[in-house]
Formats: sequence, C-alpha cells, structure tokens
Amino acid sequence: MSGTAILINLLGGVALLLWGLRMVRTGVTRAFGDDLQRLLGHSLRNRFTAFAAGLGATVVLQSSTATSLLAASFAGRHLMATAPALAILLGADVGTSLVAQILTFDLSLLSPILLLSGLIIFHSASGGRRRNLGRICLGLGLVLLALRLIVSTSEPLRASPLAQQILVALTDEAVIAVLVGAAIAWLSHSSLTTVLLIMSMAAGGVIPVGAALALVLGANLGAAAPPIVATLRSGVVARRPPLGNLLFRLIGCVLALPLLDQALPWLALLEADPARQVVDFHTAFNIGLAILFLPLTGPMARLIEALLPEGTEADDETRPRHLDAAALDTPPVALANVRREVVRMGEVLEQMLSQGFEALRNNDTALASKVEKADDVIDGFHAAIMRYLTLLSREPLGDRDSQACADLLMFTTNLEHVGDIIELNLVELARKKSQQRIQFAAPDLADLTILFDLVRDSMRLCFAMLMSNDIAVARQLIGQKTLFRQHEMAATERHQQRRRSAATNPSDDGVGASSIFLDVLRDLRRINSHLTSAAYPILDSAGELRPTRLRS
Repeated sequence: MSGTAILINLLGGVALLLWGLRMVRTGVTRAFGDDLQRLLGHSLRNRFTAFAAGLGATVVLQSSTATSLLAASFAGRHLMATAPALAILLGADVGTSLVAQILTFDLSLLSPILLLSGLIIFHSASGGRRRNLGRICLGLGLVLLALRLIVSTSEPLRASPLAQQILVALTDEAVIAVLVGAAIAWLSHSSLTTVLLIMSMAAGGVIPVGAALALVLGANLGAAAPPIVATLRSGVVARRPPLGNLLFRLIGCVLALPLLDQALPWLALLEADPARQVVDFHTAFNIGLAILFLPLTGPMARLIEALLPEGTEADDETRPRHLDAAALDTPPVALANVRREVVRMGEVLEQMLSQGFEALRNNDTALASKVEKADDVIDGFHAAIMRYLTLLSREPLGDRDSQACADLLMFTTNLEHVGDIIELNLVELARKKSQQRIQFAAPDLADLTILFDLVRDSMRLCFAMLMSNDIAVARQLIGQKTLFRQHEMAATERHQQRRRSAATNPSDDGVGASSIFLDVLRDLRRINSHLTSAAYPILDSAGELRPTRLRS
C-alpha cells in the first residue's frame, strides 16, 4: 500500500471515529439530556457527589467536553458554585478515561451486531428515546469499526523510514510529543478520540510506548482548551470552571512529564500489551489528578475567582454573548444558552418599559429618544436568538427539546413585540403628550402607576418562569393577568365618571388627555398579554388548561 493510500485510510478511520463518538453523544443527550442535567444539578451536596456525577455523565456522554459545557452553563446561571463545578470536571476527566478502558478490549465482534441492531431500532422507531437508542448503537458500532480500521491501516507505517525518524524524534523530545498530542486533541475537540488513536498506533507497533505516554499527556492538556474557547463570549462565572480544569491538567502534565521513564517499567509489569499500557497510563493520570486536586477544589475556586473577578469583563449589553455555535451539538447546553440570552434581553426590555413610562409621565422627550435606541438592541437580540434557534432546530432533537425550542422562539418573539409597543406606541404617546403640554389628572396618573407596576411584576414573573419552568409560577402569572384586567376596568370606569362630570363644565377640555390616557391603558394591556402568554405552553403541557372557555 502506498503512503498516500495509508494516509487516506488513516484519516478516514479518524473521521469515522469522530463521527461515531458524535452519534453516541448526540443520541445520549437527546434521549437522556434532561436526566443528565438533573443529575448534575442534584450533585451539589459535596465535592464527592459532584465528582461522581461528572464521572457518570461523561461515561454516558463519552465526552468530557460536553460535561464541561454543561457545568459551565450551570455556573453561568449561578445554579452552581465554582468549587463543585471543578469537582464535576475532575470526575469528567476520570469518566472519559474509563470509556477508553472499555474500548481497548477486543470488541470487534460487537461492531457488526451493534450496527445491525442500531439500524433496525433506528428505522423501526417512530421517534423519541427509542430512536435515539438506535443512534447510540450505530455510533458505538462505528467507533469499534473505526478502531479496527486505524489499527490495520497503521501497521504498514512500521516499515516506513520517514515515520520511524519522526517517531524517534518524538521519543527523544517528550515536550514536543506533549505539544503534538495537545494539538491533535485540540483539533479533534476530544481527548477520547486522541487517546484511542494513540492506543491504536501503539497496538500496531507504530508508536513506541514512551512516545505514546507523552502524547497522552498532551491529549489531556489539549482537550481542556475547547471548553475555554466555547465559553469565551460567556460571562466570567461560566468561564471559571473550564479555566480551573485547564490549570489542573497543566499542573498534572508538569508533574508527570519527568516521571515518564519511571512509569514505563511499572506499566509493563501490569500488562504487556502496549495498547493497554497507554490506556492504563491515561486512567492513572486522571485518577491521580482527582486524588491530588479533589481536596483542593475550594482553594482552586478562590484562585480562579481572583483571576476572573465578576464585574471586570466588558459586558456589552447591545449584543448577545452566550449563543455559542459549538454548543449546538449538545441541545441542553444550547437551550440553556438561549435562556441566559433571553434573560439579558429581558433586562434591557424592563429598562425600556421603566424609561418609557417615565418619559410619558414627565414629558421627557430626551428619555423617549433613549428608549427608541434601546429597541434596536432588542431587535438585535431577537434576530440573533432566532438564528441560533433555527440552527438548533435543524439538528435532530428529542420531543422535549423540540418543544422547548419552539416555546423559546415564541417567547422571544413576544418580547420583541413588547419592545415594538413601547417604542412605536408609548414613546409616540409621550412625544404627543409633551408637544401638547398635557398633564394627566392625579387620579389618572395614580391608576397608570398601579397598572405599570402590575406589568413590571408580570415581566419579572415571566423571566422567573422561564428559568424555573415552574407550574406554580405559571399559574401566578395567569392570575396576574386577571388582576391587571380588574384594575384596568376599574381605572377606565373611574376615568369615564370623571369625564362625565367634567362634561357639565364648559371651561374643561380634557379630550386630548383622555385620548392619550385610554391609549396608554390599551398599550399596557397588550404588553401584559404578550408577557402572560408565556405561561400557556407550560400549563398546557402539564394538563392545567381546559380545551375551551366556551359553553358546551
């Protein structure tokens, strides 16, 4: 076989390995994503339960990167402190080494069985969890097939003089080997893929065990970089756990690199197979990191918090920061990113509402202009979130994730409509009121203030419901709509009574003020309706709504 053919087959095997692992990861996240989020969310009792949760989630996901992004997402939403997030990542590192242990055994007979059963399950299932189980079986079958292809393809490299020269250089220069392993892991975004590739090359006799161990150190170091890059545009709190994990691995590599020569005899005593020696070293390295750093997650968290203090990042409120394209492969993380961005959009919207009402009350045209500029920010958020959700919806999603995607799309669109009402209606009424030098009567202004406070309370309940998905909060939000309607009707009736009394006085001409007052009532009602409509999907999915309000 020519060198070109060997290279093509080797790259094809690596591509098949990456695709198989991706199929397993996406199948697991779509079938069990919510369960994994609950597992991580309930693991905060102490560092040991957090470590176990990270280990378990990574064994299932077969990706420490995905677990890192989930932990960073929890930390960014202030649902998890930095210390337990670091414990989760230490568990994730051990978990990915255990997956590598399993895949080193001779499972070649399982490959066709998994591929056949996966195909049957995938095509026989109409959707949901069963179809994703078929995807997982197909992915595992492709992984095992890719490993066989890599091993068989790499065997002729042992006779290549050029390959031997390169490998001798890697053996003599351990630091270079670490950098090469880190680069491969960075490019593949997976330490598991890199370690399996190194293991396959060692099994074929292409790479000496000494060079393979240095490459494994590099793979562990390089795999810590993708979560850092993926969270660069996130808040400071979300960036802390990936940075702490990188420091753990960097310190571990510095400590382990001088001990590689001493490790070789011990590994040979355990097992003679070079592939097993490589994976045993990978597992021992990550278990060693856990033993060394699990008691130090608290001090490391304080160090990271000192390096990345809150409030120091340039928080540009005019553009989204959490819509990371790398998270689209992990729907729970992507949906969490959207929720965080929608909350930021809501903060701008709440400020718009307060400033719009202030401009209306005080005839402040300068503040009205500021509100108009803020609506451009809302439009930018809406467009970015729409694009992100559209990309996410193109992925094969589970029923629950698909429904969450649709609900967030509707929720964001309603927020954009609220922004338009504030800009096009309330601001215009504020300008008109200022130009005509109109002042509201004290009772009318008091009623408007009460209604404005109710709308603001609805907005805050709306975002609390978005983050918690709590049925009780959704019911409270619907109750807020009823309360608003009662106050609005009472305010309208009191205003009409005052207008009827004023009609007997020929000198009173409050038609302009009355028209603006009633228009403001209408706009506040429309804003409140858009906000409370977010509760209906949650109540509907919980069976809390009647089919119709009409008499039978």
